[in-house]
Amino acid sequence: MLTRKQHELLMFIHERIKETGVSPSFDEMKEALDLASKSGIHRLITALEERGFLRRLAHRARALEVVRLPDQATTSAPAGGRRAFQPRVIEGSAPAPAQVASLLSNDVRELSILGKIAAGTPIEAIQHERDRMPVPESLLGTGDHFVLEVQGDSMIEAGIFDGDFVVIKRTDNANNGDIVVALVMQEEATLKRLRRKGGAIALEPANKAYETRIYGPDQVEVQGKLVGLIRRYQ
Repeated sequence: MLTRKQHELLMFIHERIKETGVSPSFDEMKEALDLASKSGIHRLITALEERGFLRRLAHRARALEVVRLPDQATTSAPAGGRRAFQPRVIEGSAPAPAQVASLLSNDVRELSILGKIAAGTPIEAIQHERDRMPVPESLLGTGDHFVLEVQGDSMIEAGIFDGDFVVIKRTDNANNGDIVVALVMQEEATLKRLRRKGGAIALEPANKAYETRIYGPDQVEVQGKLVGLIRRYQ
């Protein structure tokens, strides 16, 4: 059994080797896992070696080999990315948001549903509250959160499907690789993975059928960051 950080690091290394043929640097691993120092990465790599998941290759810089993956591994990170978003999903069969509460723990917070968000070609700006939904505190943290209904299929390789409800932490700050709600040219909102490339901002889909769109730094406003999702089955 791996810890959460061990699992995240193993999957990040696996995806980077698969995409580039080279294992990531310690700085890249430290950034991907939001650790304060490289010593934490050294400890995680040692633990993964001891458990038979990783092997260090002698006499080669940045040389790590993934020996095996955990049985529950999900590998869907886009090229050049930080670790893949692995959604924490609350599944239910309730036909309306108000009924989802019966499927959740008692420790919930009621959040506003602010309309639909495009996971495809941007369609419209975020609307005003249309409903409310109880969301487990386990998906949340400090700060302000809201819910949007996903429309489209451009993020399916990140485990986000048409009709899902995404839980968003309200923020105007995001790191490269984060999945964000981006307001484009003050008119259209979309759910995409954020990349900053020099003076430009790239909004990347997680579906090969869609193209990455590039914007100027003054054309994109981050309105929130994805922290979880709720899926209902009819």
